Amino acid sequence: MGQTNRAEKVLPQFPEPYWRDSVNLPAFPKLNKDIKVDVAIVGGGISGITAAYLLAKEGIKVALIEADRILNGTTGHTTAKVTAQHGLIYDEFIEHLGEEKARMYYEAANDALQFIRNTIREHHIECDWTEEDAYVYTNSNQYISKIINEFKAYEKLGINGAFLENIALPIQIKAAVVMKNQAQFHPLKYLKKLVEQITENSGEIYEHTTAIDIERGTKPKIVTRDGYKITCAHVIACSHFPFYDAGFYFSRMYAERSYIIAAKTEKNYPGGMYISAEDPVRSLRYTNVNGEKLILIAGENHKTGQGVPMIQHYEALQAFGEEVFGIKEIPYRWSTQDFTTLDKVPYIGQMNVDTPNMLIATGYRKWGMTNGTAAALLLTDLVLKKENRYRELYTPSRFYADPSVKKFISINTDVAKHLIAGKLEFALRKPEDLAPNEGAVVSVNGKRAGAYKDEQGKLYIVDTTCTHMGCELEWNSGDRTWDCPCHGSRFSIQGDIVEGPAKKPLNKLEL
Repeated sequence: MGQTNRAEKVLPQFPEPYWRDSVNLPAFPKLNKDIKVDVAIVGGGISGITAAYLLAKEGIKVALIEADRILNGTTGHTTAKVTAQHGLIYDEFIEHLGEEKARMYYEAANDALQFIRNTIREHHIECDWTEEDAYVYTNSNQYISKIINEFKAYEKLGINGAFLENIALPIQIKAAVVMKNQAQFHPLKYLKKLVEQITENSGEIYEHTTAIDIERGTKPKIVTRDGYKITCAHVIACSHFPFYDAGFYFSRMYAERSYIIAAKTEKNYPGGMYISAEDPVRSLRYTNVNGEKLILIAGENHKTGQGVPMIQHYEALQAFGEEVFGIKEIPYRWSTQDFTTLDKVPYIGQMNVDTPNMLIATGYRKWGMTNGTAAALLLTDLVLKKENRYRELYTPSRFYADPSVKKFISINTDVAKHLIAGKLEFALRKPEDLAPNEGAVVSVNGKRAGAYKDEQGKLYIVDTTCTHMGCELEWNSGDRTWDCPCHGSRFSIQGDIVEGPAKKPLNKLEL
């Protein structure tokens, strides 16, 4: 109980990312008519905005639509490490995909880093860019050999790195591997400039405009929730989870949530970017705010809608930060959601083999700054019919028997388990039993429902059956959302969609 009280005093009551709070972004209108463009882009994150920027520079007529505000999704909730070090991945890629594809994955991520660096220089963007070494470390004996094998993979692939037994953080480690000359930045300060360039090059941006369908053809049409249509030569779907699922992506990816606290600390941060190899994941970086270092402490990964009450993940990060650095203040906390593909390589390219003019980018795992930028570069080349050597690596139609078969079975067995378990759950609580600021599964007229009571005592009651494929939602106490343990859809207390793949809001219930 004491731990919870301490968290209530220190953790912000509501989640809000530092990136969003520290930048004033322009607002854009809602689409209110049918339009025709060369390329229609769905999704206002780093992939969609970078692709729109590149295409508009080439004189292509572009329209970008976003269901919410631009940069309010995963890009606005990232840790914003700009790195090709994506955990312990390269030894695994060499084993499962081969040395050539492992090297290409590194080179694509490195190309993305160089593109961001060059774009910052070209436009003189003040975005808190600093070049840092990136470290994966372990305190587990079981992971020492994995760290050693990862360093050997670096040597095979020509990656500038080293094996270490000590790091600058004030913690004991057993082994680490470092990738030199990586970077970090303020993603929204960077992307705000790209947004300005899009509009200066006659690109159109529409917010609060939700895509729900595509009418296929040589000139496909995106259909919005309000019934308006965007006719185009190419569709690019960068909406985190594909809003139009032409490839059964819901069965080929799984959603994970992770958490971030931004802390002012008593001990000085030594610089660098760090992530632990083992669970529970601990990820660290800093950003300069008014001459003071704000440390971003992240981790606590788990499948969406599953696990312990979500606020406990923030509390665990707080406890870690207190132990390592001593916490003076936590001005921000937030969480994010990421999709992982069967083989951990993003799906970027044609939605399926029959849709050459319908392109997709999804499944960045937790490394959206480089993977998202690599996606934009590849998608731009596909639209412009330019050769791109990474096309085959990322093609969404690929399927590697090892490890894809095992992961496919694992994902969908887990979905089936939660689908059945949710249907069998019997709720004992009543909506009126809730305390202010509490949400829970309740019983309404003898049926399972979800209720949240705000500080004024107002009740928000929704049907907890996910509108995607009928799984039962779970309450997320950390973010005050209803989350699907099957495919990662998330809904607000009012039942509105926060994350896909669901396309329809929840039904509201009355007592």
